[in-house]
Amino acid sequence: MAHIIVVGNEKGGSGKSTTSMHVATALARMGHRVGGLDLDVRQRSFGRYLENRAAFRARRGIDLPMPVMAQVGEGPDPLTPALELLERQCDFILLDCPGSHTKLSQMAHTVADTLITPLNDSFVDFDLLARLSPEGEVLGPSIYAEMVWNARQLRAQAGAGPIDWLVLRNRLGTQQMHNKRKVGGALAALSKRIGFRVSPGFSERVIFRELFPNGLTLLDLKDAGTETMSMSHIAARQELRDLIGELRLPGVAVTF
Repeated sequence: MAHIIVVGNEKGGSGKSTTSMHVATALARMGHRVGGLDLDVRQRSFGRYLENRAAFRARRGIDLPMPVMAQVGEGPDPLTPALELLERQCDFILLDCPGSHTKLSQMAHTVADTLITPLNDSFVDFDLLARLSPEGEVLGPSIYAEMVWNARQLRAQAGAGPIDWLVLRNRLGTQQMHNKRKVGGALAALSKRIGFRVSPGFSERVIFRELFPNGLTLLDLKDAGTETMSMSHIAARQELRDLIGELRLPGVAVTF
């Protein structure tokens, strides 16, 4: 059975597609067989990212590691046939969910072995997980956390294993340290209450916006002809290295 990684929340602009692309291609670069599914059938950021990568490979005539991409079907269960197709040839399957609540996203969460939830480091995004009082007290789980809870219940009823849930704090800034500490403290308290792990994700960097048109990732810069690495590039690669290690995926040792 392939290990299924789901990248999801119910808010746009949190870095889901950037996270999906870097995790999928990092695993492929380390020699694992990786499949991908873009469940955002309207915007298709992850799918377009991979299309850009395929076009860049063809233009340059270079062999960049690339996930196998499948398409969701139609009907009452459009997900299962695509997963069954990928499972025949993949060690890992990564599903990138839309930034909204859809039936397809709900189905994806019930099959997740690993769930990655990127959040911008703010209380606006924190509200996706829990409702807070003005004094900072957690009043209860919010809409997305309730959906994950329901997915866990369905998996338990089906005899499947637990979901390992990792919340990524993306766009961590060096400024506004007081707010950063408050968000961190609230996430730490909530993680014990509803069962997720917390990890730093990707900082806000210009490089991520520059990579998308060619479908490249931080690990492709040398192959793409970038001779020199800035300190920002090196720091971003370390963030990716830390993320892959923190995912604790079966049989994966970070080798970049």
